[in-house]
Amino acid sequence: MKVYVAYLATDGGRDAVALGVQLARSLNAELALGMVVPPDQAGAYVSGDLVDQVLTDQADAWLTQARELVPGDVEASTHIGVYDSIAEGIIAEAQRLDAAIVVVGATGGGLLGRHSLGPVVNDLIHSSPVAVALAPRGQRHSKAERVRSVTCAVGARPGAEELLDAAIAGAERAGVPLRLVSLIAVDLMPGVHQADQEALEKARAHSATVLDEARNRLPATADVESVVVLGDTVEDAVNSLDWHAGDLIMVGSSRLAAPKRLFLGSTAAKMLRVLDVPMVVVPRAGLA
Repeated sequence: MKVYVAYLATDGGRDAVALGVQLARSLNAELALGMVVPPDQAGAYVSGDLVDQVLTDQADAWLTQARELVPGDVEASTHIGVYDSIAEGIIAEAQRLDAAIVVVGATGGGLLGRHSLGPVVNDLIHSSPVAVALAPRGQRHSKAERVRSVTCAVGARPGAEELLDAAIAGAERAGVPLRLVSLIAVDLMPGVHQADQEALEKARAHSATVLDEARNRLPATADVESVVVLGDTVEDAVNSLDWHAGDLIMVGSSRLAAPKRLFLGSTAAKMLRVLDVPMVVVPRAGLA
């Protein structure tokens, strides 16, 4: 298994490396540090092959610095690709390396709490066929060397089974607890605000069913729990959960996602505004 880090020589890039190291350790995976450079950013003084040479030389120097951030117990390699589109290049490199997940850091505009979705990251979480892990700002300062637990935001919409599959597989491979969470936001469900318990009971029943499925598929010794959380908003609900260093949350793609592609839904976007833990977005499965 490989974890591909889309690196930039910024604090966000160092956050991505830190999360990549954490994931690689936990999943017993190899870390692939990559930079994708466009052929049109070197200015008018060079052209053709010289452009590639100037860009790749600089990228190689930056990747050498990134490699120094990786502890000796994690196997790592470096990779450079030249593509017209950075986002498409990241996807192409991840697929070329057969990476199971792409890790990106918080960079650029579009501030969302501890996460900052720049144009490239935004493109990735709306088009990647590979799962994308978003490292919050400051991840490089985390004291957690490994993933501590996996939280999976469960639901009943299309794509929920693929998300559960990924969460179960990840928690089992990392040997960490799995927390299944159903979020109920009053602002999205007016009936709950009127003390209508039907929605709550449906959520609890669905959560129990998902919990049973997870327990049946995990070893008997696995630590798995199910939680139903009610809040005035999605942000309030997810913020009411306990979070610790080393935790991460997994979410599925929106129902708007094309098969085998990501599309960050409104609920996940709201979570990003308040969470300071890494988020992994899992693509929808398509027909074989």
